[in-house]
Amino acid sequence: MTPSGHSGESLLGETSRGARAGGGVAVAPRSPAIRSVPAESSPKRTPPTPPERRPPEPPPRPSPGSGGAAQNTKWVVPLAIVVIGMFMSTLDTSIVNVALPTMQQLFGVSTDSIQWVSTAYTLCLGVVVPASAWLGDRIGLRRLYVISMLAFSVFSALCGMAGGLNSMIFYRILQAVPGGVIPVTCMTILYKMVPREKIGLAMGLYGLGIVFAPGVGPTLGGYLVEYVDWRLIFYINVPIGIIGAILAIAILPNFPRAADRSFDTPGFLCIAVSLFSLLLAFEEGTSWGWTSYTVLILIAVGVNALALFVVVELHVKEPLLDVRVFQHWAFVNSLILISIISVGLFAVLFYIPNFVQQGQGLTPMNSGLVLLPQALVMMVVVPTAGQIYDRLGARWPAVIGLAITAVGTFLLAKINIDMTRPELVVWMMIRAAGMGLAMMPIMTGGLSVLPAHLASAGSAFNTLFQRVSSSLGLALLSALSTVQQAQFMADRSGLLQSQGPAVDPRIFAMQQQGPTGLLSLWQTLETEVEAQAYSNIFLVVGVLTVGASVLAFFLRSVKSAGGSGPVEIG
Repeated sequence: MTPSGHSGESLLGETSRGARAGGGVAVAPRSPAIRSVPAESSPKRTPPTPPERRPPEPPPRPSPGSGGAAQNTKWVVPLAIVVIGMFMSTLDTSIVNVALPTMQQLFGVSTDSIQWVSTAYTLCLGVVVPASAWLGDRIGLRRLYVISMLAFSVFSALCGMAGGLNSMIFYRILQAVPGGVIPVTCMTILYKMVPREKIGLAMGLYGLGIVFAPGVGPTLGGYLVEYVDWRLIFYINVPIGIIGAILAIAILPNFPRAADRSFDTPGFLCIAVSLFSLLLAFEEGTSWGWTSYTVLILIAVGVNALALFVVVELHVKEPLLDVRVFQHWAFVNSLILISIISVGLFAVLFYIPNFVQQGQGLTPMNSGLVLLPQALVMMVVVPTAGQIYDRLGARWPAVIGLAITAVGTFLLAKINIDMTRPELVVWMMIRAAGMGLAMMPIMTGGLSVLPAHLASAGSAFNTLFQRVSSSLGLALLSALSTVQQAQFMADRSGLLQSQGPAVDPRIFAMQQQGPTGLLSLWQTLETEVEAQAYSNIFLVVGVLTVGASVLAFFLRSVKSAGGSGPVEIG
């Protein structure tokens, strides 16, 4: 069969190729006479460009999200808006802790009571995060993001105006509602917006809000508390939230939503009761006693409610959080690794400032400056790690990064009262470089293996594991520290003889000075005991990090083709 107006075997090949390419080439009826008609004699037809002279057809235009040049630039600005929300919500987790001693003095309450400013926020987060994915489907991701940013700003302003402990705790609970929704919404938007081959770079930029904000929070909070006013740690969220909401309205695209998706009430009640019980038990275990009936009952309720949640989610038609994400080992592995990294991150952010303030007498501002260099290191490394993921996948950045993190953590295990500030800064910078290299490839690699319909559930579980693991892990490490400090103090006190033939003359001389004579010795002893307990804490975290580096070998060495496809912007 020969195309009309052409002859020769080569033209037959062109016709076949054109037909296969969908070029719409007309094919004349089979007739022997047509073979002898020259191309120039075809009626009503201008001479075409000979097929053999045609330039090669350009490659097909990339579809939305396939990584074309236009798409490579269209998602950058919307991503920056998403990073604003993530930065604001994450910053609040670390900046508030700096102001707790000031609030305690102002409100005239005990240390145990003021801790509820942080505990109430954490408990509410555990309840809200599981419902975030459903809210995104029901309301729409862009609308939910805007509402959450504005609500976070309003409730932050209320926290700044609080006049007592009870009102502060109430406003912190309100603030935690949008604070728990924002991270899940941000990550879901990212995975729906960014081309899959650029997801590593995008997650690297997005990760700045996750790792940089907690690092810079103590520095900023320390400056505001020491030189301005502690209430500004809440007021600072107001302009950020309003600007972020306005930019989101103007720039973020609309995303498809499932408005008819029903709310899984039984599943929500199960996971809410479970997380609330477990978080409360581990937060207050040290104060209430780990073997007390209250703590044991809370743990039992939490574990049983969690098991019931899994059963419910496997049987309901539209689960609140689809637990089928745990059928993907790469995703489960990433959750384990992210949990270990989160525990280590918040252990550094909690114990290092506490030690340098109590043991070395630094002000909150100066203790925040000690943490600032590690935040700057992560700010540089995290985006680079995203680009490395786009080239190599998750395995090798995670393995190497976690190994470096383990080295830095074991160096922190050398913490002591005589260490210099440069030594401490260098140790933390080494650890931060490894964590920055590993964190986002691990998170991205785990989420990328999930099919499209599980993307929202994966984002929710990822955020949930980050927040819950950091709270539970820090509570367990604090319990270990408390037990060890009590034991170390008892052991060292037994070695100090104040009478008898083995009495130390220095102790005897101190006793002769009156009740305050032994005060300096007791303070030195307390600081050394605290340093030894913190050293063991970092040793435990280092061992966990080594185990994590082994698990990282089971991550994918190349990017997965799974995950949800992005939507067109504009």
